[in-house]
Amino acid sequence: MSLKTPEQIRTLQRKLYVKAKDEPGFRFYLLYDKVYREDILAHAYGLARENGGAPGVDGVSFEAIEANGLEKWLAERRTELREKTYRPDPVRRVLIDKPGGGQRPLGIPTIRDRVIQTAAKMVMEPIFEAEFDDSAYGYRPKRSAQDAVKKVHRAVCDGYTDVVDADLSKYFDTIPHPELMRCVARRVSDKQMLKLVKMWLKAPIEERDERGNRRLTGGRKAKRGTPQGGVASPLLSVIYMHRFLRAWRQRGKDAEFRARIVNYADDLVILSTGHAEEALAWLRWAMTNIGLTLNETKTCIRDATHETFDFLGYTFGPDRYRKDGHWYLAAKPSNKSVQRVKQTVREIFRKGAIAPWDEVVARLNRTLVGWSNYFNYGTRLMAYRAVDNYVYERSRAFLRRRHKVQSRGTREFPAERVFGELGVIRLRARHVGPRP
Repeated sequence: MSLKTPEQIRTLQRKLYVKAKDEPGFRFYLLYDKVYREDILAHAYGLARENGGAPGVDGVSFEAIEANGLEKWLAERRTELREKTYRPDPVRRVLIDKPGGGQRPLGIPTIRDRVIQTAAKMVMEPIFEAEFDDSAYGYRPKRSAQDAVKKVHRAVCDGYTDVVDADLSKYFDTIPHPELMRCVARRVSDKQMLKLVKMWLKAPIEERDERGNRRLTGGRKAKRGTPQGGVASPLLSVIYMHRFLRAWRQRGKDAEFRARIVNYADDLVILSTGHAEEALAWLRWAMTNIGLTLNETKTCIRDATHETFDFLGYTFGPDRYRKDGHWYLAAKPSNKSVQRVKQTVREIFRKGAIAPWDEVVARLNRTLVGWSNYFNYGTRLMAYRAVDNYVYERSRAFLRRRHKVQSRGTREFPAERVFGELGVIRLRARHVGPRP
């Protein structure tokens, strides 16, 4: 359960939001002192604690901070911010596997920096939220990827079927610093707050090789990028994407191309009625002008009445209704999303080789519930069945090995037992209810 924002902080955020909404040209000049307010720093720590995560380059964990005295630690943060002696630590870089292959760099700031970034985000976010475009869904309060999925599906069903399925090449790594700072400065004139943001952009990146040797990159010479993993990075990425979305609206491209646009982080679709080619050409021009690049291998045009396209884990396009055979425009879990959860299930059983069955089932069910909570929109029965069948096969194979059953195990461990007495969740039952 998320921490509830204290009323004093909510009041401040509402005032900032209303002021920004009522006066679009106003630049906020007194923000920095709010960042080290006692209640804001304390709540920022609580949010960072709730999100968890590994320590940064200093190796300091939440447990260590609390063991040495949280109040003392927070007082030290207030002092260094108030006296303007705060300097961010280097960001620890790790590589995480991408679902489609390859690796993505992830930056892990120290807990100290995560807390201060969270405090700054709490102060700045309401100001920019007041002007963000309705078509942007990523990293915004009270908006989700599933909201974007529903928006795309409605547009397709409304006849916006000529689709530009766009992908930005290394978006977080290529955001230009000078242009991003100008976007922030459009609404923030507080020099100390701007200095905070710039320091985070210029924080060195620490990498270690297989021998543990330390190498620092980036720093003051860095001209691009906001590390994925930082608390401030998502907000900064939305601020910069707003530059493109604002130009789209101000230049009337939605009317010119008879199109709707939906954006989530570095994923973008333009849904038009016969103007996809022109929309893509303008998109290329606009992205080039703000220092970004389309990933041409993933960017394409689709006719959603005859072809499918993927967005945020869902597949959109024509499908046949199984009962009577009529065609309709569907939104359903993509094949990649189904394969991804199958891979996770395989890993759970592999890693649980010596764990008690109850622990294995608990991990498995958390994965299945989380997956189905996101993929609970549109046409999903066939995807749920595919996952259920795979879960049953892996469960049965796991139990056969554990209990040294020589046969295939269908008699000892039938589906009714696995999804019943043995406690594994059946997704189909979550979709249509239990069998009579």
